[in-house]
Amino acid sequence: MSAIAKEQELVSSAPKERVKWVAYLKRYWQLYVLLFLPMLYLLVFKYVPMKYVLIAFKKYSIVQSIGEMPWADNHGMQYFIQAFQNKDFVNALRNTIVLNLLDLVIGFPIPIIFALILNELAFKRFKKVVQTIAYMPHFLSWVIIYGLAIQLFTPTSGLVNMFITKLGGQAIPFLNDPGKWVGTYIFLGIWQSFGWNSIIYLAAMAGISPELYEAASVDGAGRFSKMWHITLPGIRGTIVVLLVMALGNIIGSGFDRPFALQNNLVMQNAEVISTFVYKNGIKGLQFSLTTAVGLFQSIVGVVFLLFANWLARKLGERGIW
Repeated sequence: MSAIAKEQELVSSAPKERVKWVAYLKRYWQLYVLLFLPMLYLLVFKYVPMKYVLIAFKKYSIVQSIGEMPWADNHGMQYFIQAFQNKDFVNALRNTIVLNLLDLVIGFPIPIIFALILNELAFKRFKKVVQTIAYMPHFLSWVIIYGLAIQLFTPTSGLVNMFITKLGGQAIPFLNDPGKWVGTYIFLGIWQSFGWNSIIYLAAMAGISPELYEAASVDGAGRFSKMWHITLPGIRGTIVVLLVMALGNIIGSGFDRPFALQNNLVMQNAEVISTFVYKNGIKGLQFSLTTAVGLFQSIVGVVFLLFANWLARKLGERGIW
């Protein structure tokens, strides 16, 4: 085919493609209208504020705009260097990684195990009651959970310690000893979230074909064999996606949980990046320093997320994208 013929074919195909797009938009325009508000929200509240990231590289002044603020020393890296020379920040970074790793190692399998157990229950009504009771703590704020923890775990008046002392044991300082506090922190986090997180796995299990279980029963497979060879492979993709997202958050942490549970006696293990930013940024007015800390936290989180997603794809799983 000559070059002229190819050009004529491209010209003739262009209107056809345009007609297809017009027909497509006429058919599905309602979906794009519904998409407009979420996209507007992301633009206004997530992307436009990104210009204030420059505060991490400038000497903050409340009376100047971002463009008027002078650049920080050391080619704008002054506050990043200052952060890593700050012992409180280094301690908060260590605590954030340790607590999140413990949450991941101990807390990540719990919803999977709970969902597998619920999936094996024969009585549907009992299953629904147990599931409802399990995910109700998700709706409690951490202030309320801390109030419950005080009533249960204080050394003198806590119900758990009263029970231990009645049996002849010694009271355990769950909330006052740094080592014991870490265990209490992890336990309360698992208790608050495992029921809610199990919903995702139960939804994935509902998509597994019942014919697979019937065929396994014909072959003489027991419940454990069905769980191991059918249920777990059936939800493996969901597990991998949630694991990738959890790894992406390994250096990030919510504010309300550590802030509600920490006290002066356990601050060496309880201070995390989010509470460090609150105390030094909002209360201490060190906006440039805490913006640099937040930017560092976000960049490392993205690196972890990309690595975890790459590893998942290398292992043959789908990942997030």
